[in-house]
Amino acid sequence: MNRLPDLGDWTDRVELRRIQDAQLEVLLAAAARSPFYARRGLPLSRAALGEYPLTSKKDLRDAYPYGFLAVDKARLATYHESSGSSGTPTASYYTAADWQDLADRYARKHIGIRADDTFLVKTPYSLMITGHLAHAAARSRGATVVPADNRSLAMPYAKVVRLLHDLGVTLTWSLATDTLLWAAAARMRGLDPGRDFPELRALFVGGDPLGPNKKRRIAEMWGAPVVEEYGATETGSLAGECPYGRLHLWADRALFEVHDPVTGVTRPDGSGQLVVTPLYREAMPLLRYNTEDAVEVSDVDCSCGWALPVVRVLGRSAWTIGELTQVGVDELVFGLPSAYEVLFWRARASSSALHMQIEGPADAASELRESVGKAYGIEARVEALPVGSLVPARLLTAEPEVMKPRGLFREGEDWDKALEYF
Repeated sequence: MNRLPDLGDWTDRVELRRIQDAQLEVLLAAAARSPFYARRGLPLSRAALGEYPLTSKKDLRDAYPYGFLAVDKARLATYHESSGSSGTPTASYYTAADWQDLADRYARKHIGIRADDTFLVKTPYSLMITGHLAHAAARSRGATVVPADNRSLAMPYAKVVRLLHDLGVTLTWSLATDTLLWAAAARMRGLDPGRDFPELRALFVGGDPLGPNKKRRIAEMWGAPVVEEYGATETGSLAGECPYGRLHLWADRALFEVHDPVTGVTRPDGSGQLVVTPLYREAMPLLRYNTEDAVEVSDVDCSCGWALPVVRVLGRSAWTIGELTQVGVDELVFGLPSAYEVLFWRARASSSALHMQIEGPADAASELRESVGKAYGIEARVEALPVGSLVPARLLTAEPEVMKPRGLFREGEDWDKALEYF
């Protein structure tokens, strides 16, 4: 593989184009060794790539497990599968060289990872890439990693709060919504998230939609900046936040397009589903892969000086109902006055109405009902529920017993736990 572009390459659109064109030749040569693309045929130029069929999630599922493999299997470093949040999981795999690119892209934070950081990673390790990605990036910078995971019953919210507090954690990586749950769990322990975690200097978040209102509320609660990241298991990090709060696509490492699923038109920018061609990919080349994530992409000048497209992530297309999007409703909820202390909500949409529930006072429900009607022109029924109705206290305070599989018990012990972990 060619050398990886450095920071200076981000500020010059002509240089970006040169990097893309040079690396595309390497990528197409790798794709020729993939059984899937060998059967489909390959574009011979960047212009021809624009007419090439999109690679779909169905293509990845149909080729399970190694139909996209472009290197000898002995060269693989890791194998992963996606979360399956919008359907059946998809497989992906990476070489050691692929991992150099993956870790480097993740570490591109305007609040950098340092050797003196204690970095709590609270995203999945099992099969998904996200936990391993942050772990590898942090270790490459010399940081101490706390591998918390968020799919393990051994790491409940109360335990996260204890580790954040007792270890003096300086950086975290999680879903944005997880930081709200930690805050609620901290308060149940009598801790103030904004006062009692003085070592915390940034919250890295990704994996669920995040709008300005929610981001602002999280930062205010914790007294620390929130730094957004966007990517996928099949691709790794695709975008990172600049110092001015905009999310930029890593156009020196991938080609990006936007696909309109209604018209079938694919363009360099606009609204639709994000299509990506990762340029530094040995094990599993992907050409025009449709992530199916709903985005808005624009090529605008930013005060940061990065010559990289700006992206607004609206969420998975499967989470969009008509004009309603997860991030859109989220923004209305977190646009309520913070004095209401509304953190948790859920909603169910029909063709003409929205039924919502929030943990908060009746005044908050009334204001939210009005704002939903104004924003979407639909009737909203918003119920105000007591705190603990949507997120039970036991979920925030429990530290479940963790066992090793056991077969031998004393008289009086509960042997129904035989061979269980929890």
